[in-house]
This record gives sequence, C-alpha cells and structure tokens, in this order.
Amino acid sequence: MINIKSGNLDDFFDSALQTAKEIDEHKTVTPKHTVWMEIEDLSKILKPSRTTLIKYLRDKKEVYYSVILEDLKKSPSSLNKDLEILLKYELVDVLKEVNSGHGIKKVVRPLYGNEALEFKAAV
Repeated sequence: MINIKSGNLDDFFDSALQTAKEIDEHKTVTPKHTVWMEIEDLSKILKPSRTTLIKYLRDKKEVYYSVILEDLKKSPSSLNKDLEILLKYELVDVLKEVNSGHGIKKVVRPLYGNEALEFKAAV
C-alpha cells in the first residue's frame, strides 16, 4: 500500500529520522511506501477527475495519451494538468515513443500498479 500524506519537508525528515533510529537500534525496518504531499496538492489530487484517472490507470501497465483522452472524454489541457500533479509525486511516468512515419506518441505508465493508494490528511 502506498500512503499519500499531507505534510511538508519537515514531516518527511521526521519520518526519515524515525526510520534511522530503528536502524540504529537494529530493529527490523519495514518499508513505508509513503509519499509526502503539500496540503494544497493533496486537495488537487483528490479532485474527482484525477481520482477517475488514477482508477483508470490502476490495471494498466501503460496506455497511450490519445487513448486516455478518448476513453475519459477529457481535453488535452485537462489531462495535462492531471498528469502534471501525478508526475510531480512520481505516481505516473510519461514517455515519448516514436510512431514510425507519424511523429511521436505519449505513453503514460502508472508507477503504483495494483497497489492500494491511501490518502491521509494530517492537520
């Protein structure tokens, strides 16, 4: 499971310090799989259009940008904004692939696979 938590850089370093203490004490450290996100970005990613995109990408290894536009009936500017925030937190990767004789196609790859995403707002 990937935990997406609201927080800032200090919260990230506090978490890293706790992990370092566990290592120093020779405790077994379990991977945390946590993504720290500013509260403004957390609210942006929870928009219905973005959660729809996250769900859409869940079962896919990769999908063409043009296919997403068609399947989700989105405009390019809307999809670009959605992908921008997901790219920022490394939840997706966007690559360019040569389409022989027809230019370049964008390929979107989700980096969370089938893992559950849990969103938490700490206030």
